[in-house]
Amino acid sequence: MTSTLHFVGAALLLALGARLGQEAQGATSVTTWAAPPGESLCEDYALRVNGQTVPVYSCRVSSVPFNQVWPGYQRPIDQTELAGFAHWGMSGPVSVEITSKRPFTNVVVRPGSREVRPAVRGRAITFALTKPGQVTVELDGPHHALHLFADPPEADVPKSDGAGVRCFGPGVHRPGKIQLKSGETLYIAGGAVVYTAVEARGASGVRILGRGIIDTSEYARDQGGGCIRLTDCSDVKIEGVILRDPDVWCLSAFGCRNVEIANVKLVGLWRYNADGIDICNSQDVVIRNSFVRAFDDAIVLKGLNWGRGGFHDRPVRNVRVHNNVIWCDWGRALEIGAETSAPEIADVRFQDCDIIRTTHIAMDIQCGDRALVHDIRYEKIRVETDDVCPAPRMQGRRDERYVENPKDEYVPSLLVIVISKNPYSKDPERGNVRDVAYTNVSFTGRRAPRSSFNGLDAQHTVQGVTIDNLRLNGKLASSAGDANLSVGQSVSDVRFGKAAK
Repeated sequence: MTSTLHFVGAALLLALGARLGQEAQGATSVTTWAAPPGESLCEDYALRVNGQTVPVYSCRVSSVPFNQVWPGYQRPIDQTELAGFAHWGMSGPVSVEITSKRPFTNVVVRPGSREVRPAVRGRAITFALTKPGQVTVELDGPHHALHLFADPPEADVPKSDGAGVRCFGPGVHRPGKIQLKSGETLYIAGGAVVYTAVEARGASGVRILGRGIIDTSEYARDQGGGCIRLTDCSDVKIEGVILRDPDVWCLSAFGCRNVEIANVKLVGLWRYNADGIDICNSQDVVIRNSFVRAFDDAIVLKGLNWGRGGFHDRPVRNVRVHNNVIWCDWGRALEIGAETSAPEIADVRFQDCDIIRTTHIAMDIQCGDRALVHDIRYEKIRVETDDVCPAPRMQGRRDERYVENPKDEYVPSLLVIVISKNPYSKDPERGNVRDVAYTNVSFTGRRAPRSSFNGLDAQHTVQGVTIDNLRLNGKLASSAGDANLSVGQSVSDVRFGKAAK
Protein backbone atom coordinates (compact mmCIF):
# COMPACT_ATOMS: atom_id res chain seq x y z
CA MET A 1 0.00 0.00 0.00
CA THR A 2 2.98 2.38 0.15
CA SER A 3 2.54 3.43 -3.44
CA THR A 4 -1.03 4.58 -2.79
CA LEU A 5 -0.47 6.00 0.67
CA HIS A 6 0.18 9.52 -0.63
CA PHE A 7 -3.07 9.58 -2.56
CA VAL A 8 -5.50 8.70 0.22
CA GLY A 9 -7.11 12.14 0.02
CA ALA A 10 -7.82 11.70 -3.68
CA ALA A 11 -7.95 8.28 -5.27
CA LEU A 12 -9.10 6.26 -2.28
CA LEU A 13 -11.70 8.77 -1.16
CA LEU A 14 -13.06 8.92 -4.67
CA ALA A 15 -13.27 5.14 -4.55
CA LEU A 16 -15.10 5.51 -1.22
CA GLY A 17 -12.56 3.37 0.61
CA ALA A 18 -11.77 6.25 2.98
CA ARG A 19 -8.73 4.34 4.14
CA LEU A 20 -6.56 6.56 6.25
CA GLY A 21 -3.35 5.69 8.03
CA GLN A 22 -2.01 2.72 6.11
CA GLU A 23 1.28 1.39 7.41
CA ALA A 24 4.41 0.76 5.42
CA GLN A 25 4.85 -2.26 3.20
CA GLY A 26 6.04 -5.35 5.02
CA ALA A 27 4.24 -4.48 8.28
CA THR A 28 0.70 -5.22 9.35
CA SER A 29 -1.67 -2.94 7.49
CA VAL A 30 -4.06 -1.01 9.72
CA THR A 31 -6.92 0.98 8.22
CA THR A 32 -8.55 3.76 10.21
CA TRP A 33 -11.28 6.24 9.37
CA ALA A 34 -11.58 9.74 10.77
CA ALA A 35 -14.82 10.49 12.61
CA PRO A 36 -16.97 12.97 10.68
CA PRO A 37 -17.26 16.49 12.10
CA GLY A 38 -20.12 16.89 14.51
CA GLU A 39 -20.36 13.20 15.37
CA SER A 40 -20.56 12.56 19.12
CA LEU A 41 -17.49 10.77 20.47
CA CYS A 42 -16.95 8.87 23.70
CA GLU A 43 -15.24 10.89 26.42
CA ASP A 44 -14.08 7.92 28.50
CA TYR A 45 -11.37 6.44 26.29
CA ALA A 46 -8.51 7.25 23.92
CA LEU A 47 -7.44 4.48 21.55
CA ARG A 48 -4.40 3.72 19.42
CA VAL A 49 -3.87 0.68 17.20
CA ASN A 50 -0.30 0.03 16.04
CA GLY A 51 0.40 3.58 17.14
CA GLN A 52 -2.39 5.11 15.06
CA THR A 53 -5.18 7.10 16.68
CA VAL A 54 -8.62 5.51 16.27
CA PRO A 55 -11.76 7.54 17.10
CA VAL A 56 -14.01 6.13 19.81
CA TYR A 57 -17.69 6.70 19.06
CA SER A 58 -20.46 7.01 21.64
CA CYS A 59 -23.51 4.78 21.90
CA ARG A 60 -26.36 4.45 24.36
CA VAL A 61 -26.87 1.04 25.99
CA SER A 62 -29.00 -0.45 28.73
CA SER A 63 -27.62 -0.06 32.25
CA VAL A 64 -30.14 -2.26 34.11
CA PRO A 65 -32.31 -5.30 33.16
CA PHE A 66 -35.58 -3.43 33.60
CA ASN A 67 -38.37 -3.69 31.05
CA GLN A 68 -42.07 -3.06 30.47
CA VAL A 69 -44.53 -3.28 27.61
CA TRP A 70 -46.84 -0.31 28.10
CA PRO A 71 -47.85 0.77 24.59
CA GLY A 72 -46.59 4.11 23.38
CA TYR A 73 -44.15 4.50 26.23
CA GLN A 74 -40.50 5.05 25.44
CA ARG A 75 -37.82 3.84 27.76
CA PRO A 76 -36.51 6.46 30.22
CA ILE A 77 -32.93 7.60 29.72
CA ASP A 78 -32.16 6.99 33.40
CA GLN A 79 -32.33 3.23 32.66
CA THR A 80 -29.45 3.61 30.21
CA GLU A 81 -25.84 4.74 30.05
CA LEU A 82 -23.28 5.77 27.47
CA ALA A 83 -20.64 3.36 26.23
CA GLY A 84 -17.95 3.51 23.55
CA PHE A 85 -17.14 1.63 20.36
CA ALA A 86 -14.36 1.83 17.81
CA HIS A 87 -13.48 0.02 14.60
CA TRP A 88 -10.55 -0.39 12.26
CA GLY A 89 -9.35 -2.71 9.53
CA MET A 90 -6.37 -5.06 9.93
CA SER A 91 -4.53 -7.62 7.86
CA GLY A 92 -2.44 -9.18 10.64
CA PRO A 93 -1.62 -8.97 14.36
CA VAL A 94 -1.88 -5.53 15.97
CA SER A 95 -1.12 -3.89 19.27
CA VAL A 96 -3.96 -2.05 21.02
CA GLU A 97 -3.41 0.74 23.53
CA ILE A 98 -6.30 2.22 25.49
CA THR A 99 -6.10 5.14 27.86
CA SER A 100 -8.99 5.38 30.31
CA LYS A 101 -9.98 8.85 31.41
CA ARG A 102 -11.51 7.46 34.58
CA PRO A 103 -9.78 5.41 37.29
CA PHE A 104 -10.26 1.65 37.54
CA THR A 105 -8.94 -1.32 39.49
CA ASN A 106 -9.71 -4.24 37.18
CA VAL A 107 -9.90 -4.83 33.43
CA VAL A 108 -11.34 -7.79 31.52
CA VAL A 109 -11.29 -8.39 27.76
CA ARG A 110 -14.08 -10.64 26.47
CA PRO A 111 -14.77 -13.13 25.06
CA GLY A 112 -12.54 -15.27 27.24
CA SER A 113 -11.95 -17.69 24.36
CA ARG A 114 -9.69 -15.08 22.73
CA GLU A 115 -7.38 -15.40 25.74
CA VAL A 116 -6.44 -11.71 25.71
CA ARG A 117 -4.38 -10.81 28.76
CA PRO A 118 -4.12 -7.02 29.03
CA ALA A 119 -1.18 -5.27 30.64
CA VAL A 120 -2.00 -2.26 32.78
CA ARG A 121 0.21 0.69 33.70
CA GLY A 122 -1.63 3.50 35.43
CA ARG A 123 -4.65 4.19 33.24
CA ALA A 124 -3.03 2.69 30.11
CA ILE A 125 -4.18 -0.75 28.94
CA THR A 126 -2.29 -2.65 26.23
CA PHE A 127 -2.80 -5.99 24.55
CA ALA A 128 -2.37 -7.72 21.21
CA LEU A 129 -5.02 -8.94 18.79
CA THR A 130 -3.81 -11.62 16.42
CA LYS A 131 -6.78 -11.65 14.05
CA PRO A 132 -9.92 -9.69 13.18
CA GLY A 133 -12.96 -10.05 15.40
CA GLN A 134 -14.89 -8.27 18.12
CA VAL A 135 -13.99 -7.86 21.78
CA THR A 136 -15.22 -5.81 24.72
CA VAL A 137 -12.98 -4.07 27.24
CA GLU A 138 -14.66 -3.80 30.63
CA LEU A 139 -13.31 -1.75 33.52
CA ASP A 140 -14.61 -2.80 36.95
CA GLY A 141 -17.58 -4.59 35.42
CA PRO A 142 -19.91 -4.18 32.46
CA HIS A 143 -20.87 -0.51 32.82
CA HIS A 144 -19.59 2.04 30.26
CA ALA A 145 -17.80 -0.70 28.33
CA LEU A 146 -15.62 -0.19 25.26
CA HIS A 147 -16.59 -2.30 22.24
CA LEU A 148 -13.80 -2.91 19.72
CA PHE A 149 -14.52 -4.09 16.18
CA ALA A 150 -11.46 -5.23 14.23
CA ASP A 151 -12.48 -5.76 10.62
CA PRO A 152 -10.79 -7.87 7.96
CA PRO A 153 -9.72 -6.01 4.82
CA GLU A 154 -12.59 -4.99 2.58
CA ALA A 155 -13.15 -7.02 -0.56
CA ASP A 156 -15.18 -6.20 -3.66
CA VAL A 157 -15.75 -2.53 -2.85
CA PRO A 158 -18.29 -1.34 -5.43
CA LYS A 159 -17.54 1.49 -7.81
CA SER A 160 -19.37 4.64 -6.78
CA ASP A 161 -20.63 5.16 -10.34
CA GLY A 162 -21.59 1.52 -10.86
CA ALA A 163 -25.07 0.62 -12.01
CA GLY A 164 -27.47 0.31 -9.10
CA VAL A 165 -24.90 1.50 -6.54
CA ARG A 166 -25.92 4.02 -3.87
CA CYS A 167 -22.86 5.30 -2.04
CA PHE A 168 -22.37 7.37 1.09
CA GLY A 169 -18.82 8.61 1.55
CA PRO A 170 -17.21 9.96 4.73
CA GLY A 171 -19.38 12.45 6.61
CA VAL A 172 -22.81 12.66 8.20
CA HIS A 173 -25.83 11.99 5.97
CA ARG A 174 -29.59 12.24 6.50
CA PRO A 175 -31.24 10.88 3.35
CA GLY A 176 -34.53 9.85 4.96
CA LYS A 177 -35.66 6.25 4.69
CA ILE A 178 -33.82 4.20 2.10
CA GLN A 179 -35.82 1.69 0.08
CA LEU A 180 -33.70 -0.71 -1.92
CA LYS A 181 -34.88 -2.33 -5.16
CA SER A 182 -33.75 -5.52 -6.85
CA GLY A 183 -30.11 -5.49 -7.88
CA GLU A 184 -29.21 -2.40 -5.84
CA THR A 185 -26.14 -2.06 -3.63
CA LEU A 186 -25.99 0.31 -0.67
CA TYR A 187 -22.40 1.13 0.28
CA ILE A 188 -21.59 2.95 3.53
CA ALA A 189 -17.91 3.94 3.52
CA GLY A 190 -15.74 3.97 6.60
CA GLY A 191 -16.03 7.42 8.19
CA ALA A 192 -19.69 7.74 7.13
CA VAL A 193 -22.61 7.95 9.56
CA VAL A 194 -25.96 7.64 7.80
CA TYR A 195 -29.04 8.50 9.86
CA THR A 196 -31.66 6.36 8.19
CA ALA A 197 -33.72 3.17 8.20
CA VAL A 198 -33.13 0.74 5.33
CA GLU A 199 -35.90 -1.38 3.86
CA ALA A 200 -36.28 -3.82 0.98
CA ARG A 201 -39.55 -5.49 -0.06
CA GLY A 202 -39.87 -8.19 -2.67
CA ALA A 203 -36.34 -7.50 -3.86
CA SER A 204 -33.59 -9.84 -5.04
CA GLY A 205 -29.85 -9.34 -5.38
CA VAL A 206 -29.66 -6.61 -2.72
CA ARG A 207 -26.30 -5.76 -1.12
CA ILE A 208 -25.65 -3.61 1.98
CA LEU A 209 -21.90 -3.22 2.40
CA GLY A 210 -19.15 -1.09 3.87
CA ARG A 211 -17.44 -0.08 7.09
CA GLY A 212 -19.62 2.86 8.06
CA ILE A 213 -22.49 3.33 10.51
CA ILE A 214 -26.25 3.10 9.94
CA ASP A 215 -27.96 4.96 12.79
CA THR A 216 -31.73 4.91 13.37
CA SER A 217 -31.77 7.00 16.55
CA GLU A 218 -33.70 9.88 14.96
CA TYR A 219 -36.80 7.73 14.43
CA ALA A 220 -39.41 7.43 17.18
CA ARG A 221 -40.29 3.94 18.31
CA ASP A 222 -42.05 1.93 15.57
CA GLN A 223 -41.46 4.64 12.96
CA GLY A 224 -38.22 3.41 11.39
CA GLY A 225 -38.73 -0.34 11.29
CA GLY A 226 -35.22 -0.96 12.64
CA CYS A 227 -31.88 -0.29 11.00
CA ILE A 228 -32.46 -2.89 8.27
CA ARG A 229 -35.75 -4.65 7.45
CA LEU A 230 -36.09 -7.24 4.68
CA THR A 231 -39.49 -8.55 3.59
CA ASP A 232 -39.98 -11.31 0.99
CA CYS A 233 -36.46 -10.82 -0.37
CA SER A 234 -33.95 -13.26 -1.86
CA ASP A 235 -30.22 -13.33 -2.54
CA VAL A 236 -29.26 -10.67 0.03
CA LYS A 237 -25.83 -9.94 1.47
CA ILE A 238 -25.17 -7.60 4.41
CA GLU A 239 -21.49 -7.21 5.25
CA GLY A 240 -19.28 -5.05 7.41
CA VAL A 241 -21.58 -2.24 8.51
CA ILE A 242 -22.22 -1.05 12.06
CA LEU A 243 -25.87 -0.74 13.11
CA ARG A 244 -26.65 1.67 15.97
CA ASP A 245 -29.76 2.57 17.98
CA PRO A 246 -32.73 1.01 16.15
CA ASP A 247 -36.25 2.03 17.10
CA VAL A 248 -37.41 -1.63 17.27
CA TRP A 249 -35.87 -4.91 16.03
CA CYS A 250 -32.50 -3.98 14.61
CA LEU A 251 -31.96 -6.33 11.65
CA SER A 252 -34.92 -8.44 10.57
CA ALA A 253 -35.84 -10.75 7.70
CA PHE A 254 -39.46 -11.81 7.06
CA GLY A 255 -40.25 -14.52 4.52
CA CYS A 256 -36.79 -14.28 2.92
CA ARG A 257 -34.50 -16.74 1.15
CA ASN A 258 -30.75 -16.93 0.71
CA VAL A 259 -29.56 -14.25 3.13
CA GLU A 260 -25.95 -13.79 4.27
CA ILE A 261 -25.12 -11.55 7.25
CA ALA A 262 -21.38 -11.28 7.83
CA ASN A 263 -19.12 -9.14 10.03
CA VAL A 264 -22.02 -6.92 11.04
CA LYS A 265 -21.84 -5.10 14.38
CA LEU A 266 -24.98 -4.20 16.35
CA VAL A 267 -24.43 -1.77 19.22
CA GLY A 268 -26.36 0.95 21.01
CA LEU A 269 -29.57 -1.09 21.34
CA TRP A 270 -31.40 0.17 24.43
CA ARG A 271 -35.01 0.85 23.51
CA TYR A 272 -37.88 -1.55 24.24
CA ASN A 273 -38.07 -4.46 21.78
CA ALA A 274 -34.57 -3.73 20.50
CA ASP A 275 -33.92 -7.30 19.35
CA GLY A 276 -30.67 -7.93 17.55
CA ILE A 277 -31.15 -10.18 14.49
CA ASP A 278 -34.60 -11.74 13.86
CA ILE A 279 -34.97 -14.40 11.16
CA CYS A 280 -38.68 -15.04 10.59
CA ASN A 281 -40.19 -17.68 8.26
CA SER A 282 -36.99 -17.59 6.19
CA GLN A 283 -34.74 -20.21 4.63
CA ASP A 284 -31.06 -20.60 3.70
CA VAL A 285 -29.66 -17.98 6.07
CA VAL A 286 -26.10 -17.50 7.34
CA ILE A 287 -25.14 -15.20 10.25
CA ARG A 288 -21.40 -15.22 10.82
CA ASN A 289 -18.47 -13.33 12.34
CA SER A 290 -20.78 -10.70 13.81
CA PHE A 291 -21.31 -8.89 17.12
CA VAL A 292 -24.71 -8.35 18.72
CA ARG A 293 -25.42 -6.38 21.86
CA ALA A 294 -29.19 -6.24 22.20
CA PHE A 295 -31.84 -5.11 24.65
CA ASP A 296 -34.11 -8.07 23.97
CA ASP A 297 -33.37 -11.36 22.28
CA ALA A 298 -30.03 -11.24 20.49
CA ILE A 299 -30.19 -13.76 17.61
CA VAL A 300 -33.62 -15.31 17.28
CA LEU A 301 -35.48 -17.50 14.78
CA LYS A 302 -39.26 -17.09 14.65
CA GLY A 303 -42.41 -18.10 12.86
CA LEU A 304 -44.83 -15.16 12.81
CA ASN A 305 -48.54 -15.24 12.05
CA TRP A 306 -49.49 -11.85 10.61
CA GLY A 307 -52.71 -13.20 9.23
CA ARG A 308 -53.50 -12.21 5.65
CA GLY A 309 -50.40 -11.24 3.70
CA GLY A 310 -48.03 -12.90 6.17
CA PHE A 311 -45.55 -15.71 5.68
CA HIS A 312 -46.63 -18.27 8.29
CA ASP A 313 -46.96 -20.87 5.52
CA ARG A 314 -43.17 -20.69 5.05
CA PRO A 315 -40.77 -22.70 7.22
CA VAL A 316 -37.61 -21.64 8.96
CA ARG A 317 -35.04 -23.98 7.45
CA ASN A 318 -31.29 -24.27 6.83
CA VAL A 319 -30.02 -21.54 9.15
CA ARG A 320 -26.35 -21.34 10.16
CA VAL A 321 -25.28 -19.05 13.01
CA HIS A 322 -21.55 -19.28 13.62
CA ASN A 323 -18.57 -17.43 15.05
CA ASN A 324 -20.56 -14.62 16.65
CA VAL A 325 -20.09 -12.66 19.89
CA ILE A 326 -23.29 -11.96 21.83
CA TRP A 327 -24.13 -9.66 24.74
CA CYS A 328 -27.81 -9.79 25.68
CA ASP A 329 -28.99 -7.07 28.08
CA TRP A 330 -32.53 -8.48 28.23
CA GLY A 331 -34.00 -11.77 27.06
CA ARG A 332 -32.36 -14.71 25.34
CA ALA A 333 -29.02 -14.90 23.57
CA LEU A 334 -29.63 -17.70 21.03
CA GLU A 335 -33.35 -18.38 20.68
CA ILE A 336 -35.94 -20.26 18.68
CA GLY A 337 -39.38 -18.73 19.38
CA ALA A 338 -41.27 -17.65 21.33
CA GLU A 339 -43.44 -17.38 18.17
CA THR A 340 -43.26 -20.60 16.14
CA SER A 341 -46.06 -20.14 13.61
CA ALA A 342 -44.58 -22.08 10.69
CA PRO A 343 -44.86 -25.57 9.18
CA GLU A 344 -41.48 -26.37 10.71
CA ILE A 345 -38.30 -24.89 12.13
CA ALA A 346 -35.58 -27.29 11.07
CA ASP A 347 -31.95 -27.82 10.13
CA VAL A 348 -30.56 -25.10 12.38
CA ARG A 349 -26.94 -24.88 13.54
CA PHE A 350 -25.64 -22.51 16.22
CA GLN A 351 -21.88 -23.04 16.11
CA ASP A 352 -18.71 -21.62 17.65
CA CYS A 353 -20.35 -18.64 19.36
CA ASP A 354 -19.40 -16.70 22.50
CA ILE A 355 -22.19 -15.51 24.77
CA ILE A 356 -20.31 -13.04 26.92
CA ARG A 357 -23.38 -11.97 28.84
CA THR A 358 -27.08 -12.85 28.85
CA THR A 359 -30.06 -12.03 31.07
CA HIS A 360 -32.73 -14.74 31.01
CA ILE A 361 -31.51 -17.75 29.01
CA ALA A 362 -28.42 -18.54 26.96
CA MET A 363 -29.94 -21.15 24.58
CA ASP A 364 -33.71 -21.27 24.37
CA ILE A 365 -36.37 -23.13 22.38
CA GLN A 366 -39.89 -21.83 23.08
CA CYS A 367 -42.46 -23.65 20.97
CA GLY A 368 -45.48 -21.41 21.41
CA ASP A 369 -47.29 -22.18 18.14
CA ARG A 370 -47.79 -25.11 15.77
CA ALA A 371 -44.31 -25.66 14.28
CA LEU A 372 -42.48 -28.95 14.42
CA VAL A 373 -39.07 -27.86 15.71
CA HIS A 374 -36.45 -30.45 14.80
CA ASP A 375 -32.85 -31.11 13.80
CA ILE A 376 -31.42 -28.33 15.97
CA ARG A 377 -27.71 -28.24 16.91
CA TYR A 378 -25.85 -26.09 19.41
CA GLU A 379 -22.14 -26.78 18.95
CA LYS A 380 -19.12 -25.19 20.61
CA ILE A 381 -21.08 -22.52 22.48
CA ARG A 382 -19.17 -20.72 25.25
CA VAL A 383 -21.18 -18.89 27.92
CA GLU A 384 -19.73 -16.43 30.45
CA THR A 385 -21.42 -14.74 33.40
CA ASP A 386 -20.36 -12.15 35.94
CA ASP A 387 -19.97 -12.95 39.62
CA VAL A 388 -23.03 -10.76 40.23
CA CYS A 389 -25.84 -10.87 37.65
CA PRO A 390 -28.64 -8.38 38.37
CA ALA A 391 -31.97 -10.19 38.08
CA PRO A 392 -34.28 -9.03 35.28
CA ARG A 393 -37.48 -7.35 36.41
CA MET A 394 -40.57 -5.87 34.79
CA GLN A 395 -41.33 -2.28 35.71
CA GLY A 396 -44.52 -2.06 37.75
CA ARG A 397 -45.12 1.67 37.68
CA ARG A 398 -43.67 4.61 35.77
CA ASP A 399 -41.79 6.12 38.71
CA GLU A 400 -40.27 2.80 39.79
CA ARG A 401 -36.48 2.60 39.78
CA TYR A 402 -34.24 -0.46 39.44
CA VAL A 403 -31.92 -0.92 42.42
CA GLU A 404 -29.08 -3.40 42.02
CA ASN A 405 -28.45 -5.83 44.86
CA PRO A 406 -24.75 -6.75 45.19
CA LYS A 407 -25.79 -9.89 47.11
CA ASP A 408 -28.07 -11.07 44.33
CA GLU A 409 -27.47 -14.75 43.53
CA TYR A 410 -29.40 -14.74 40.26
CA VAL A 411 -27.90 -16.73 37.37
CA PRO A 412 -29.42 -16.90 33.85
CA SER A 413 -30.58 -20.35 32.72
CA LEU A 414 -28.34 -22.24 30.31
CA LEU A 415 -30.49 -24.67 28.25
CA VAL A 416 -34.27 -24.38 28.03
CA ILE A 417 -36.84 -26.21 25.88
CA VAL A 418 -40.54 -25.58 26.50
CA ILE A 419 -43.77 -26.24 24.63
CA SER A 420 -46.48 -23.94 25.92
CA LYS A 421 -48.86 -21.20 24.92
CA ASN A 422 -47.32 -17.81 25.65
CA PRO A 423 -48.43 -14.17 25.34
CA TYR A 424 -47.23 -14.09 21.71
CA SER A 425 -48.91 -17.31 20.49
CA LYS A 426 -51.28 -16.89 17.55
CA ASP A 427 -51.94 -20.48 16.43
CA PRO A 428 -54.66 -22.48 18.21
CA GLU A 429 -52.39 -25.54 18.22
CA ARG A 430 -48.99 -26.16 19.81
CA GLY A 431 -46.14 -28.02 18.13
CA ASN A 432 -43.49 -30.60 18.98
CA VAL A 433 -39.73 -30.64 19.48
CA ARG A 434 -37.54 -33.44 18.10
CA ASP A 435 -33.83 -34.17 17.71
CA VAL A 436 -31.94 -31.43 19.58
CA ALA A 437 -28.23 -31.73 20.34
CA TYR A 438 -25.94 -29.71 22.59
CA THR A 439 -22.29 -30.53 21.86
CA ASN A 440 -19.19 -29.00 23.46
CA VAL A 441 -21.10 -26.37 25.41
CA SER A 442 -19.20 -24.68 28.24
CA PHE A 443 -20.24 -22.34 31.02
CA THR A 444 -17.94 -20.14 33.12
CA GLY A 445 -19.20 -18.30 36.19
CA ARG A 446 -19.17 -18.36 39.96
CA ARG A 447 -22.58 -20.01 40.23
CA ALA A 448 -23.70 -22.88 38.03
CA PRO A 449 -26.84 -22.23 35.96
CA ARG A 450 -30.00 -24.29 35.80
CA SER A 451 -31.57 -25.85 32.71
CA SER A 452 -35.03 -27.29 32.03
CA PHE A 453 -36.91 -29.27 29.37
CA ASN A 454 -40.73 -29.35 29.38
CA GLY A 455 -43.32 -30.64 26.95
CA LEU A 456 -47.00 -29.80 27.13
CA ASP A 457 -49.03 -33.05 27.01
CA ALA A 458 -49.11 -36.44 25.32
CA GLN A 459 -49.67 -34.86 21.89
CA HIS A 460 -47.08 -32.10 22.24
CA THR A 461 -43.80 -33.55 23.38
CA VAL A 462 -40.04 -33.11 23.48
CA GLN A 463 -38.27 -36.21 22.17
CA GLY A 464 -34.62 -36.94 21.48
CA VAL A 465 -32.24 -34.52 23.20
CA THR A 466 -28.53 -35.29 23.35
CA ILE A 467 -26.05 -33.49 25.60
CA ASP A 468 -22.42 -34.30 24.82
CA ASN A 469 -19.45 -32.73 26.62
CA LEU A 470 -21.32 -30.09 28.59
CA ARG A 471 -18.90 -28.49 31.04
CA LEU A 472 -19.84 -26.24 33.93
CA ASN A 473 -16.72 -24.40 35.13
CA GLY A 474 -14.62 -27.11 33.54
CA LYS A 475 -16.47 -30.02 35.15
CA LEU A 476 -18.06 -32.54 32.80
CA ALA A 477 -21.81 -32.98 33.28
CA SER A 478 -22.65 -36.65 32.69
CA SER A 479 -26.18 -36.66 34.07
CA ALA A 480 -29.17 -34.42 34.60
CA GLY A 481 -28.06 -33.94 38.20
CA ASP A 482 -24.57 -32.86 37.14
CA ALA A 483 -26.11 -30.42 34.64
CA ASN A 484 -28.64 -28.90 37.09
CA LEU A 485 -31.19 -30.05 34.51
CA SER A 486 -34.87 -30.49 35.31
CA VAL A 487 -36.61 -32.90 32.92
CA GLY A 488 -40.34 -32.22 33.15
CA GLN A 489 -43.50 -33.69 31.74
CA SER A 490 -43.90 -35.01 28.18
CA VAL A 491 -40.12 -35.25 27.65
CA SER A 492 -38.42 -38.47 26.57
CA ASP A 493 -35.10 -39.81 25.33
CA VAL A 494 -32.72 -37.33 26.96
CA ARG A 495 -29.20 -38.72 26.64
CA PHE A 496 -25.75 -37.72 27.85
CA GLY A 497 -23.12 -38.88 25.38
CA LYS A 498 -22.31 -38.70 21.72
CA ALA A 499 -24.67 -36.59 19.65
CA ALA A 500 -26.06 -37.94 16.41
CA LYS A 501 -24.57 -36.38 13.31
